[in-house]
Amino acid sequence: MSTQQTVRQSADSVEENALRLEQDKAEQIVDALNTELANSYVLYHQLKKHHWVVEGAEFLPLHEFLEEAYEHVEEGADEIAERAQALGGVPVSGPSNQEERATVEFEGEDVYDVRTMFENDLEIYGDIIESMRGSIELAENLGDHATAEILREILVDLEEDGHHFEHYLEDDTLVLEEATH
Repeated sequence: MSTQQTVRQSADSVEENALRLEQDKAEQIVDALNTELANSYVLYHQLKKHHWVVEGAEFLPLHEFLEEAYEHVEEGADEIAERAQALGGVPVSGPSNQEERATVEFEGEDVYDVRTMFENDLEIYGDIIESMRGSIELAENLGDHATAEILREILVDLEEDGHHFEHYLEDDTLVLEEATH
């Protein structure tokens, strides 16, 4: 680790931005973006965990689906972080800072059955979708239409993946009941 200690910008600060969004508006939006970023990484880590531990007769398609889902979340998180930086802010980046900042909770280190894992994932998706809608509304109300549009695009992916989790949780299955017990 470097011994040089020159801090160019404090983590919780928002500097003037070239996008000409007023300082007080930028501060509010960066704050919301950092919450969305933190929530995204909680979901990312939970999906990644489920990707690693999923098992059973439907292992391969679920393993692949979870990989796609966490990749979508990571892509969205990257866009959120870059937007926060463009608005003069510093994206929340440390794991402990993200956990502290998030409004959703990681399910923990234990391994659960697939249905429980997916129910937990769907719950976080729902919470993040609601939060994202609030951040979109905030950005619109503050005149930051570009941030609202970026978040809308991420929201579409979140809703689509959340809907897929809902489908996986339906009762119909090709797996015989005796195979699951």
